[in-house]
Amino acid sequence: MFGNTVKIKLDKDLLARIERVSRVAGYSSPEEFISHALEKELAKLEDAGSEEELKKRLRGLGYIS
Repeated sequence: MFGNTVKIKLDKDLLARIERVSRVAGYSSPEEFISHALEKELAKLEDAGSEEELKKRLRGLGYIS
């Protein structure tokens, strides 16, 4: 599942929240939880249809201005 891994830096408080939630939710690791959360978010955005629609959705979510 994690054949091509990339290291990222997370704030310690955010990591603690991720570890707690992933454990309670039954994920095998925080990495599995993060991967699943990102896949869900990407799936919501990728069905936008056009680049303009994608930008509109990203603006609406506050990811871009």
